[in-house]
Amino acid sequence: MAGPGPFGLRAFDQLGMSPALAAQYVQRRRLIRLAKGVYAFTGSSLDVYGSLAFLQDRTPELHIGGRAALELGLRGKALPAPSPLVVWGATRMSFPQWFAERFPARYVSAKLFDWPEGGPCNAGLFTFAALPAGPAIAAPERAVLELLYEVGQQEGLDAARALFEELGNLRLDILCPLLEHCRCVKVVRLFLHWARLTRIVDVDALRNRCALPVGSRSRWVGRMKDGALLTIPPCD
Repeated sequence: MAGPGPFGLRAFDQLGMSPALAAQYVQRRRLIRLAKGVYAFTGSSLDVYGSLAFLQDRTPELHIGGRAALELGLRGKALPAPSPLVVWGATRMSFPQWFAERFPARYVSAKLFDWPEGGPCNAGLFTFAALPAGPAIAAPERAVLELLYEVGQQEGLDAARALFEELGNLRLDILCPLLEHCRCVKVVRLFLHWARLTRIVDVDALRNRCALPVGSRSRWVGRMKDGALLTIPPCD
């Protein structure tokens, strides 16, 4: 149980300690009880990354994604955390109260990728070098698709485009399977459109290499949160 926590009863069990002993530590004010079965050392300051690593064991595919992952990657360091932190996961959930009270974060549970059974659901996820014991983070190739998914809703068009233009060269071997299994035509279309304009990847080489779900040959039109229309031209 090194570190301030949080930690659960599993950590006590690994040390041969019983739940009853945990309760005694709470009574002695050596531990605080954050929630049922969740503890931290009294007087400790919880860390957002350590807290997410704790939640990751309980939420499939939980990771820092979208804008937050891109901003961390561009800075090359973990602190301070982007605010709000954008966290993705495979199932619907709400952050527990002890987490929500301490950290500004937003959770997204959209099923963006349609992996085959037993497929690489963790594709494009890795452990950030600056956070060796922290949660998974989306690589730029996955994070940018998550960012584009939120364009028009949680992400403004201009702000997303500005961040898109800051990206370095993306790796086709990682990007290709992500795009091939992306369930959102808007994301694929918008990525290809902006990629061609900014030249962050060779779009022709990408399309020759991958079978991309671009939808029909018509332009894509959708209404954004502010009521404006988002129009994406056909893929040529």
